[in-house]
Amino acid sequence: MEYIPLLVLIISFIGLLAIGTPVAWSIAISSMLTLLVSLPMLPAFATISQRMATGLDSFALLAIPFFILSGELMNHGGIAHRLIAFAKTLVGALPGGLALINIISAMFMGAIAGSAMASASAMGSILGPEMEKEGYDKGFSVSVNITSATTGLVIPPSNVLIVYSLASGGASIAALFLAGYIPGLITGLLLMVVAMFWAKKKGYGKGQRSSLKQVFKTFVDAVPSLFLLVLVIGGIVAGVFTATEASAIAVLYSLVLGFIYKQITFKKLPNIFLNASATTAVVMLLIAASMSMSWALSFEHIPQDISSGLLSITDNKIALLLIINIILLMVGIFMDITPAVLIFTPIFLPIVTKLGIDPVHFGIIMILNLCIGLCTPPVGSVLFVGVGVAKTSIEKVIKPLLPLFAAMILALFLITYIPELTLWLPGLFGL
Repeated sequence: MEYIPLLVLIISFIGLLAIGTPVAWSIAISSMLTLLVSLPMLPAFATISQRMATGLDSFALLAIPFFILSGELMNHGGIAHRLIAFAKTLVGALPGGLALINIISAMFMGAIAGSAMASASAMGSILGPEMEKEGYDKGFSVSVNITSATTGLVIPPSNVLIVYSLASGGASIAALFLAGYIPGLITGLLLMVVAMFWAKKKGYGKGQRSSLKQVFKTFVDAVPSLFLLVLVIGGIVAGVFTATEASAIAVLYSLVLGFIYKQITFKKLPNIFLNASATTAVVMLLIAASMSMSWALSFEHIPQDISSGLLSITDNKIALLLIINIILLMVGIFMDITPAVLIFTPIFLPIVTKLGIDPVHFGIIMILNLCIGLCTPPVGSVLFVGVGVAKTSIEKVIKPLLPLFAAMILALFLITYIPELTLWLPGLFGL
């Protein structure tokens, strides 16, 4: 195994992050330095720039800006209030009712908006003050909000699942979307169990029990929002349209719904488009830089070397999945989810497929794993959004985060070692 390119990659990447270089530029520069081990300067520069450009030349990636825009429209379109009202009638009377409402609403909102940060922002700004008023500890409120927001990256439609499909070389987006439902629900349920125990321990109050009439009324109010999931996922699975076409339909539907609810006006549209464009630019730059690193890794044969190294340690499926999960948990602490998926999928997917693990199953394992990193300092984007919205500090959030982390890791363990939880739904639809 040739260690020099790998050492150059790791040392330069960590060093650039340590001095505060943005993640995308750290990835691109460390990739170029890695190529300089084997190539002259001019070809190395030209190759990295070409790979960044061609990496974005994909029809499937067009779905990402559309889903980001539909999420932004949903965030401004009065969707969150209706989802919270529906969730309140379902679980408001249970111990820690407001925390459970936050989790269920975040699962709905994250799935509809396809963005963990949009969900954390919406739920934090609406439910955060209400939880504080009811005597909930602010650290606990933020912890519940940020961990539950990540379930929307597993429950479809999810931009990260589209990115994984691209990185894996063609795993079915429809199969990935269907595969995400049960893992996302299991994660949400385990977070609810922890929240209930914590609420009982701290003596947080219950809400009022809702009548069937109230449940029905709030459900009817929420149906137009929830129908987006049926429209998008149903259309993709039925083969009526592709994921990219579905994302454009999601934008149109979200826009019409926002106008119907009178929460979106023509005056607000420029700001919504600007926010969506800014988010898209960040995501696309990360994808472009990650594509260049993936190519540099492949050129230097690093994935094959890592694969040989891991398989020389053990060829036991259980042990290898455990090692890969531990590596990904560590990666998630220092790297955002999109570049992590693009860089590490080509490294680990050949290893797991040799052991007979389905690429769709591994995709859900990888994304659920990296979701934990979104709640972890120093690069946890959802953590910083949740803390910023609540106007508190990370130090106050860490302690109540730990049992919720344990719930997410338990969910990861179940999904990793019980593949039927992931593959049953896609198999049911013949995918």
